[in-house]
Amino acid sequence: MKSNFSQYQKDLSKLIELSESMSKDLFSRSSETNETNKRIPGVFERNYQRWYTEASALIRQVVPERLSEFESFYLADAKRKSINATSYKIQDWLMGMGVSPNRFTGETRLDCFAAVVMRFHVQLEILKATEARFESTLLDIRQLVQVDLYDSELETSRGLHKNGFLRGAGVIAGVLLEKHLSQVCSNHSIKSRKKYPAISEFNDLLKKNNVIDVPDWRYIQRLGDLRNLCGHNKDRDPTPDEAAELIDGVEKIMKTLY
Repeated sequence: MKSNFSQYQKDLSKLIELSESMSKDLFSRSSETNETNKRIPGVFERNYQRWYTEASALIRQVVPERLSEFESFYLADAKRKSINATSYKIQDWLMGMGVSPNRFTGETRLDCFAAVVMRFHVQLEILKATEARFESTLLDIRQLVQVDLYDSELETSRGLHKNGFLRGAGVIAGVLLEKHLSQVCSNHSIKSRKKYPAISEFNDLLKKNNVIDVPDWRYIQRLGDLRNLCGHNKDRDPTPDEAAELIDGVEKIMKTLY
């Protein structure tokens, strides 16, 4: 089975190369005295959304502890009461939002462009730190290999589902979910008192420790119920839609909960 390790490195190199082009664009516009000209979309604006999406996915896999920080420089807080140097984010800039000048002095309270440059610079440094992680002994190779194994097992589950082996497909997906929740608990230093904790136990622990909220807890609970339906001979067999829901749900949890 081919490892994703080398692919992660290639993707990271491409992202950093693109980052440099975006940085040069911002730097060349920083000396512009006309504020209107600074807002003319350039290399940065044309590429940021793709860059952010790919960089977030990579950071999630390699340095998940930095992901929330990385995202905070882009995502605007919908509950904020005012826009200032702290609350203005890259998302605001891309949406064309600015800060109106003081109606008495004509001065602008915030240099939006400078705020964007600073935030992107920090994001780039976080991405470069990801590169450093590859080159250090701190990289947990086990987790990268684990991603490969999980992807392979998920493909097996989908193959069984396609050929009508619904119980087998569901059982494999359920085992994957249990393994992943166990790893998430480990990532957050959460330990179970049970010798052999199940999906429901991991789910409750994650909710109790505020790793997941109530909607996520209910969603995982639903997946656990589907897994039990597939794994135990009860009154009826799982339907193709129920098995597919379980497989798709497990894939979603694996990609969004870490």
